[in-house]
Amino acid sequence: MMGKAATAVLTLLLISTLGAEGNALPRSAIELRCQCLGTHSKFIHPKFIQNVNLIPSGPHCKNVEVIATLTDGREVCLEPTAPWVKLIIKAILDK
Repeated sequence: MMGKAATAVLTLLLISTLGAEGNALPRSAIELRCQCLGTHSKFIHPKFIQNVNLIPSGPHCKNVEVIATLTDGREVCLEPTAPWVKLIIKAILDK
């Protein structure tokens, strides 16, 4: 009986992560692992970006993570090597 319950829980966890590409993980996972499962590299006009968080690499994650909060409340992980994202990072660091 415990095997069926464990299988059901693992299946639900797997299903919940399938649609998360380019999205940030919930804030409760900040210190445990990388927040970005995938990244978005297509240009997003700055008028749709409300806030940008730059998270340096560290023991929790080997990747530099750039998470943009859009004006509609969604959080999107940006590709740090995209030229337009590099400009945003430079602007943040120059402040």
